[in-house]
Amino acid sequence: MYVGNVILLILNLPLIGLWVKILKVPYKTLFPLILLFCVIGAYSVEGSVMDIGVMLGFGVLGYVLRKMGFEGAPLVLAFILGPMLENSMRQSLIISHGSFLIFVQRPIAAACLLATVLLLLSALVPFIRKRRKLLAEES
Repeated sequence: MYVGNVILLILNLPLIGLWVKILKVPYKTLFPLILLFCVIGAYSVEGSVMDIGVMLGFGVLGYVLRKMGFEGAPLVLAFILGPMLENSMRQSLIISHGSFLIFVQRPIAAACLLATVLLLLSALVPFIRKRRKLLAEES
């Protein structure tokens, strides 16, 4: 990591002027170039046109979700970590012969599961407060 950071520093210091010039490129020019590189990257992985369709579909989905007020980072994180979580859960259930008690038998696992449940429930608190306020105003 240290060697990589030093090399990155050596490379980026002389190129600061170039990065500033890239920031001055107008959006109407930059957007098609970004889209072109994304299409080339999606196609080059497997050589399938279907990958381009999937990329465009997720792009439209991301645009719609952003317009609706959803953040993109948690969705991308879930998309990346989801398969690893599924494999780990499958391994745990195989080890425990299908018993879900394996997730609460150990104190650390139980504490993590409890913290997760509390965090998920805490996301509902603003919704419940808003609902109570609306019901109180109607009465």
